Amino acid sequence: MTEPVLPFGVALAVSAALLGGALFALVGAIGALRLRTFYQRVHAPTLGASMGTLLILSGSILYFSTTRQQPVFHEILIAIFLGLTTPISLMLIVRAALARDRLEGSTDVPHLAPDTGQDVD
Repeated sequence: MTEPVLPFGVALAVSAALLGGALFALVGAIGALRLRTFYQRVHAPTLGASMGTLLILSGSILYFSTTRQQPVFHEILIAIFLGLTTPISLMLIVRAALARDRLEGSTDVPHLAPDTGQDVD
């Protein structure tokens, strides 16, 4: 069985999507290493993972739709699940860290107003 040959334009678009996705993932990883505080560090990987995943999945959809000569959209399910779980897990991790830091009395986090339960600016 021979491998299908991609038209040049499709190969260029798939390559650009894969390289762009890899670049976003790399920037997210570098951000996780370079930023100083935990609260700064959690944003870089989640943003890099979200956009990087979107570009990589777009390249995958384009490649497999071209080689199979029919629309392939299985990757959309992956994007939906990652799009739902990434921000939710970020929120839960940050809330856990915020609760821990408040219990320890850290001065880096805002404290709750006694009567409203809202953050004090």
